[in-house]
Amino acid sequence: MAIDQVHDLQQVYRNMLDCMARPGTITSLEQKTGLFEDQLSYNEAIFLCALTVLDAEVTFYIIADTDKGDKLAELISSYTMARVTSIEKADFIIVLQGDIKEEINKALSICKMGDLINPQQSATWIVETAALSNNGGVTIHGPGIKESKQLQTGLWNEFWQTRNSKVKEYPLGIDLIFVDALNQISCVPRTTSVKLTEVG
Repeated sequence: MAIDQVHDLQQVYRNMLDCMARPGTITSLEQKTGLFEDQLSYNEAIFLCALTVLDAEVTFYIIADTDKGDKLAELISSYTMARVTSIEKADFIIVLQGDIKEEINKALSICKMGDLINPQQSATWIVETAALSNNGGVTIHGPGIKESKQLQTGLWNEFWQTRNSKVKEYPLGIDLIFVDALNQISCVPRTTSVKLTEVG
């Protein structure tokens, strides 16, 4: 079975919107994986998210410690016509798992965060993690969250500290989409307050 780039991706988009509206909610994309005719050598949910939000009008950058990043970039461009660019100019930053902590920290500090006239011209991150859960991790609160919620992403304190500094001057900031090995997603938009509790 091949992926239906209208029906299937519309459902993925609705799932992503729901996660953005309810930060910290973990939703599975498992039903939409396994639909690709070619065997993918990386997380299918990452690719689904990329196909859903990228098109010929936007740019992206991939952070990875292997040539998987280059191969994924080629595949994404062939499907969406989106162009690869530098970290500083990228509308979307896709992070694959690996020993890339230093590169992630640097990218987070220099990525786009919009301006007061065009706050939407900021970077959205799609980050691959080992596992997502609502046990431990950071504590989040804000719009779409009843009181507070925990979100475990496996990311380190410096990541969240830099993220928090990027969203201080709302509506400027960045939005985060997390994807794990079970093809689950969860989102932390710029409107969400994050209290550090993760060890990192």
